[in-house]
Amino acid sequence: MFDFVTKNKRIVQVILALLTLPFAIWGIESYTRFGGRGDAVATVNGSDITQREFAEAMSAQQERVRQMFGGRVDPRALDTPEARRALVDQMIDRRVVVTEAARRHLLMSRAAVIEAITEAPEFQDGGKFSPDKYAAYLAGRNTTDQRYVQELQTDLPLGRLVNSVGASAITPRAVAVRLVALEGQKREIAELRIPAQPFLNQVTIDPAQVKAYYDSHLGDFEQPERVRAEYVVLSAEQLARQEQVSDAEIKAAYESRAAQYQVDEERRASHILVKTKAEADKLLAELKKSPGQFAELAKKYSQDPGSAAKGGDLGWFGRGMMVKPFEEAAFKMKPNDMAVVQSEYGFHVLRLTGVQGAKSRGLDEVKKEIAMDLARQKGARKYAEAAENFSNMVYEQPDSLKPVAERFKLQVQTTGWVARSQAQELGALDNPKLIAALFSSDAIKNRRNTDAVEVAPNTLVAARVIEYQPAAQRKFEEAKEEIGDLLRRRAAADLARKDGEAKLERLRKGDDPGLKWASPRTVSRREAQGLPGDVLRRVVSADVSKLPAYVGIAFPEGGYLLVRISKVIEADNKIPDQQATQRINQLYGTAQFQAYVAALRARADIEVRQAALTEKK
Repeated sequence: MFDFVTKNKRIVQVILALLTLPFAIWGIESYTRFGGRGDAVATVNGSDITQREFAEAMSAQQERVRQMFGGRVDPRALDTPEARRALVDQMIDRRVVVTEAARRHLLMSRAAVIEAITEAPEFQDGGKFSPDKYAAYLAGRNTTDQRYVQELQTDLPLGRLVNSVGASAITPRAVAVRLVALEGQKREIAELRIPAQPFLNQVTIDPAQVKAYYDSHLGDFEQPERVRAEYVVLSAEQLARQEQVSDAEIKAAYESRAAQYQVDEERRASHILVKTKAEADKLLAELKKSPGQFAELAKKYSQDPGSAAKGGDLGWFGRGMMVKPFEEAAFKMKPNDMAVVQSEYGFHVLRLTGVQGAKSRGLDEVKKEIAMDLARQKGARKYAEAAENFSNMVYEQPDSLKPVAERFKLQVQTTGWVARSQAQELGALDNPKLIAALFSSDAIKNRRNTDAVEVAPNTLVAARVIEYQPAAQRKFEEAKEEIGDLLRRRAAADLARKDGEAKLERLRKGDDPGLKWASPRTVSRREAQGLPGDVLRRVVSADVSKLPAYVGIAFPEGGYLLVRISKVIEADNKIPDQQATQRINQLYGTAQFQAYVAALRARADIEVRQAALTEKK
């Protein structure tokens, strides 16, 4: 995709780049934590991966899935033995790389990290380090300055280790040509879904099956220990809302920040991105005859999918936001002028559609913004003064949160049932240290306040257990309806699978089962068109020596999908360009890194405790 805004990169970009590799290096544990604790899920070279670490990783993974599907999926349905084993394998991969980094004594000094942070462009304001921008970034990541610096001390050099391994891969040209051809190849497909739902009325579940399932899956029906709690939150944001800001303060702040409210000249443009100058010149000649066709031609010919869908419109931009040749041309043109411009992305048929001159934002325009900023500053100062007293009060008066709530005008809030390590919406209590404190013996037995815990920058929370339930086994009578529904869905999915496989067999033999296929569409390895990754892989790897070809995919509890491949469209250009070469080198780098991790695993002393892995605490 044609992307102009690539100027500013975060200080941790090297770490974000690792997400394209086999696993993401999350917060790095201590290099020297060895133990032999009894709750280890796995041990790598004497270093434990504990049940708590595994539960936190599982919870984070489930939350990502929940957000990916907009909360419409229960992520706990993915808590299968296969998924748990795959996750622990990822954690083992991470740990062997961490161990190797420790062996090589990779570390970045605290001073060097702080210097890198203060020089990072995204934390600059007027050429100087901005504590406010840095604090906002930390708040967005739900971390503190101390934790962030500690993470970077290991993450940055570790990222260099990972990238150095991947960068050592060299792609043979013959392989690159073949991969480009495969990447550009398109396949015309049509789909037919066979849902499991219609098969439910054909399913009968014997009560004995339900009881047998319960008896063989007792661990799935354990009610974990849980608490109900009350809590109070002290935050700079909350204190800021209590602060009043006068007009005189706003005016003084506006005058002192006058330069900040200067708005540079901006321009608006549309473009059609093509590969060759001949294509661009032809389009320009056509547009000079009929300028009104610009949006239509952009949608039809532009190689920039993002702007093509909007008729080529790129919106408003200032200097420094576009690649240099494009920017220089755009800032020399007059409204409605058109020209052909070459950049590293190809040739652009450029049309300038608007100009906004430099101006200064008036006081009335920014008054609300300044008031909010001043209130935040007051709230931060008030928080700094109050934090120590808040912490002392919840400790010195441990039998109630009421005194500290009254002292700081806070609301005592109450939770529902909270388990120690389950995916759940906890709001301000969503912090491992605070959850651990709530399940301590002092909090449960003596009903004392927890310590004040910093759950986010400038945010303290103290909590107190008001009700406790120990872990217990759910009775069969309580679970039988749930089990029956599960077994019915599985049986219906199995019937859908069998029906789909029978239809697939007939199709492959040349029979026509009278199926009503969806409208055809074209997909490729680069353009999935919304096709799920596992389905796309099956489609692009299917044998198409004889067309039409057919693929069948079963979805657990979801039915069966039939895909008809009716046409194969070979790539126009099979010679790797610069972007394709970069993608292929990245693939080879990924494979190189996978081999590197496999070699580290082969030399490591790894033990996986299957019993601990299947425990759901």
